[in-house]
Amino acid sequence: MKRLMFCLLMAMAASFAQAQGDKVNKIIVGFPPGQATDQVARLLAQELSRELQENFIVENRPGQGGSVALAALKRSEPDGRTMVLAALASLVVNPHLYKNVGYATLSDFEPVALVADLPMLLVVNPKLPAQSYKELVSYVKDHPGKLNYASSGNGTLSHLGMEELKRHTGMKIAHIPYSGSARSMADVVGGGVQAAIDTVAVTQTQIRAGKLRLLATTYSERLPAFPDIPTLAELGVKDFRLSAWLGLMMPKGVPPDRVARLNNAAMKVIQSEAVRSKYAALGAVPRTMPTPEFRRFMAAEYERWGNGVQQAALTVD
Repeated sequence: MKRLMFCLLMAMAASFAQAQGDKVNKIIVGFPPGQATDQVARLLAQELSRELQENFIVENRPGQGGSVALAALKRSEPDGRTMVLAALASLVVNPHLYKNVGYATLSDFEPVALVADLPMLLVVNPKLPAQSYKELVSYVKDHPGKLNYASSGNGTLSHLGMEELKRHTGMKIAHIPYSGSARSMADVVGGGVQAAIDTVAVTQTQIRAGKLRLLATTYSERLPAFPDIPTLAELGVKDFRLSAWLGLMMPKGVPPDRVARLNNAAMKVIQSEAVRSKYAALGAVPRTMPTPEFRRFMAAEYERWGNGVQQAALTVD
């Protein structure tokens, strides 16, 4: 009996020591739990844990449109265990928008992998007498300065995307910023504002319930969730492509072999049928890119949205 107890205690001690020795990988998300970025992060944490036989957890650090999380990443050790699933705005918009975000996107981070696109949709309140995109443009032009559009906040993609659309069309429609998509969509549904651009995840339930009218998608191709709805490019808005892409980032100095290992694993799990089907339910589109190409893409996006912020004359303290 004593021998049995001794063996059990030794086994428990060994198990405890092994557990203590296991290193945990952390994916930080700059938004509250439940939002699309958080849901994608939790799916990736689950699949990367399985693929790499390592522990991945998600930690939420919301604030400043995702920049609080990236500022924390810059201060973290480059040990290859901490990363941020960052949205487009926090990486390539906020540094132009805010006077101080606490990081320099193109020099402080190691891009690991581009993992998803979150396509955007152009929606209006159903009571607005515009049944199509072209009718919306005509109606706004016939009522200059009389209509409003909602965004999830100053400098967000829902804001800059509509400003870019205004430059393409000459529409004069005022911007009403909100603190998040939930509040902005509630006012579009309620009729307090007339239009908005936001993600599939935020809008699709209200669209299917008839509480929002979907006029166009902003992606480069039609979306499986709404195959009958044309893209803005199809409707004549040349080269208009808008999606809130998501990328995994690590602090500068992480060993290249660790970055390559994580990139390979991320590309593999994203292409799996299980992840693709779960992405579809979130309104996300799988997107993979080797690390060097992701770095070039991010630099181009940094310039694009820097110009967008400048043209919209935006600054936030």
